[in-house]
Amino acid sequence: MAGPAARRGTADRPAPHSEAVSIRRAEPADADGIGDVWLASWRATFDFEPAYPDEACREWLATEVVPHNETWVAVDDDGIVIGLMALSDDMIEQLYVAPAWIGRGLGRRFVTLARERRPAGLDLFCFTVNANGRAFYERVGFTAVGVGDGSRNSERQPEIRYAWRPSP
Repeated sequence: MAGPAARRGTADRPAPHSEAVSIRRAEPADADGIGDVWLASWRATFDFEPAYPDEACREWLATEVVPHNETWVAVDDDGIVIGLMALSDDMIEQLYVAPAWIGRGLGRRFVTLARERRPAGLDLFCFTVNANGRAFYERVGFTAVGVGDGSRNSERQPEIRYAWRPSP
């Protein structure tokens, strides 16, 4: 049986030929699309499941991540959510792109926006097993500043802390 994103026809649908993508602040109505992207991206990236069932992840995104962070979404020209980024005061808390949109510059656009919104600097955590994510963050100027054994995350996955600071 197809997962939630496939049933809704959003996060895992093929990218259209048009590259028209806008980034805007997330709204409560974006909750389903945010959940679709987060889950589809997770499953395309990791060979382990999130620590919580899909509906609990969706609830956490809708009731904790979006309202308690500065949350942004990327939408295609049909208004479908294809990416999300959540910023706290000094961290990129979440950055996920729908699998069909990876490699099209959307992650770089989110990072550019994050730097504009947090010009003093940013940190983020990335699972050690996420080689593509680590390579991306390093390409866009983040530097590894620490490692963790997984005790701070629900999946118990070793992680790397990255930092970006503006040039003096």
